[in-house]
Amino acid sequence: MRRGRGSPKTLNGVSRGLARALVAAASRRQDQQKRLGGLIYNLQRTDLDAGCTVDQDVEWLLGIGVFLIWNHEKLDFLEFLQYLQFKTLDVHIFKICIFDLRRGQHEGQELDKILFFFPMEAPFSAQLSVIGLCEGIITFTRIFSPEAACEVIEAERHSYVFYEAEPDIWMVMVMEKSKDNESFWRCDALRRILKEVHYLFMMFHGSLRSLLEKQPGGELARNRLYPFVLDYLTDFYVGKKLQMPSFRDSLRERGTVQTLTVSREVAIEVQSLITMLGYSCIGNTTCKSVILFHDLLVSTTLSPEDTTNIYTYAVLRLTPQALSSSTNSWSYLLKGTSATTVAVGFTAATGPVSDGSQQLSRDASSAGQGQGNNVPRPLQREKWFKGKDGFLTTDIWGAEVGSLVPVLPTVWLRETEENMCLCIYQHKNLTVVILIPACSLINEQGLSLAKQQLVENAYPKILNVEEKLSRGWGGENSYHVSGYRYLVIDGDRHISRASPPGKVTTLAKDSLLTLNKLREEVDLEKLRAQRTNPEHENDFEVCIRAKNNAWVIAKVTRGKELHMVLEKANETLLYATEAVEKFSNRYCEGAFSSD
Repeated sequence: MRRGRGSPKTLNGVSRGLARALVAAASRRQDQQKRLGGLIYNLQRTDLDAGCTVDQDVEWLLGIGVFLIWNHEKLDFLEFLQYLQFKTLDVHIFKICIFDLRRGQHEGQELDKILFFFPMEAPFSAQLSVIGLCEGIITFTRIFSPEAACEVIEAERHSYVFYEAEPDIWMVMVMEKSKDNESFWRCDALRRILKEVHYLFMMFHGSLRSLLEKQPGGELARNRLYPFVLDYLTDFYVGKKLQMPSFRDSLRERGTVQTLTVSREVAIEVQSLITMLGYSCIGNTTCKSVILFHDLLVSTTLSPEDTTNIYTYAVLRLTPQALSSSTNSWSYLLKGTSATTVAVGFTAATGPVSDGSQQLSRDASSAGQGQGNNVPRPLQREKWFKGKDGFLTTDIWGAEVGSLVPVLPTVWLRETEENMCLCIYQHKNLTVVILIPACSLINEQGLSLAKQQLVENAYPKILNVEEKLSRGWGGENSYHVSGYRYLVIDGDRHISRASPPGKVTTLAKDSLLTLNKLREEVDLEKLRAQRTNPEHENDFEVCIRAKNNAWVIAKVTRGKELHMVLEKANETLLYATEAVEKFSNRYCEGAFSSD
């Protein structure tokens, strides 16, 4: 559900009427009537006496409150008004909350529903205000759409992005809008952040519902959620500022993998290596594998969804680039020609570049030691090390009982629903992630034997594959196409390919802003088509001329998407169309050609 933006309005007679309706409805709750009326009076007096305007969304939220009261919903609307006061004092432009609608439904138990809230220092009253508001919006939208509740709310000063991670367990991101252009973002990109962190969490800890069932009090789920999400957020820090994806990241698709194209000869060598890795396990079990070269996927034996999760974790923490760098590997702001400038600018203003992420990491450490237990933190930075034997080791999961040998990390595969041990081998820029069934590794001796078999059988093939890939490697600009800035997405296979980040930073701001708006329209069109007829693929193409005369193009066909910017293009639409045809035929096997 979306709501358009409008100009601010003063607190007029309509909103005063809504306020009076709230007071009248509260008369059935004598213990709160006086306080409720006082809050409304203060809200009116503050805005009118100071000559200020009230956000259009204030009236809208009050309207929702009245509607739900009239429909006898079990909601505490004092929280709505507390939220309106809290937002005027709020200094955080970014919030994330995770809550369970099945919990905290009785008076005095409201805190039970909160599983995670960022920023951590927000008082419980403020947390309940935000979550109470979100719960009210979800309940309200379910009246009109029971099967698909709210996804996005665009208010005057905030964007609310909703994601139902599990049945009745919601993740909500609140972004405050500012006057500068940097506050333009794509809500689907923000939702993909929520989806990504939930998928990664499930891969290491299992579902939130299973944790809540295992420990109904909620401490187990919270003790794992807080350090995990806080560690995840460290990758978005630039200096002391949390930099979420904006319009500058429009040529990137989170939740997909970037693949490496190899020749037929190299593909045969890779397939031979995969076969060898599959039989490196002990006994009759079969290993699975994911192979990366630099930050690009070479091969996988997992499902697209599990591949995406392993690939994401590898790029964040396991590849040579991740091991050697403490900077964010996702944002375009930290790649390419402008990376140094951006980092230096923030350093001069706020101190060392890592200050923000280090503070968040310390918060995660304190959050992960509830009940005296050290919770494994898979996303903790600088905790993986390459040994002399080429295997990566970490002490994140602790050590074997009575031994100094680190416990092998385990992950949960969504498709097969089985636990697998992670064994990572790295040779130069080749990272081999081997997934061994946890049931086959009974003890430390089993792990040592598995590593020994891998070295004896697969090591020569690993050397051969790495050598051939390096020989054909063209550097980070390998997939640059002169004159084009592009993003190609294969949604069915969770694969994407894009212009190198350093090339994307050369685009003008007008081009990126236009592309961001166009992608939002594409997201809306896809959502409408999916709800109207999920089995029917809606193909369409849009070409827009930006203010700087650049052509911005989006084309969707047969489950694939092409997003493109042509800045140095001829003025005719025919030229732009022919440019898309040429690109499609040469680099996409004609997937986006008109015929």
